[in-house]
Amino acid sequence: MNKIITKTMSLEEAKKLGIDSWNRWECEPSIFDWQYPEQETAYVFEGDVIVKTSDQEVHITNGMLVSFPKGLKCTWEVRKTIKKAYTFNFSIE
Repeated sequence: MNKIITKTMSLEEAKKLGIDSWNRWECEPSIFDWQYPEQETAYVFEGDVIVKTSDQEVHITNGMLVSFPKGLKCTWEVRKTIKKAYTFNFSIE
């Protein structure tokens, strides 16, 4: 897997995956480069973000489960403060 994968789901569905025990992160509007040292899966509680890679542009908003592959290099454009729960090496496929 070398692409960002997204799936829309309710908070109730996400809680069944165990998101209450995942790490939390939030970020104010900004633009920054990022590289994923591990595969990361995140559930977005709120926010509006565009993540750009060399061959993909993904719009991430409330209620999305997102998987970022290990080694992915990207640019985050946080348009509205993002609040997410995340964990590593958790497959959504």
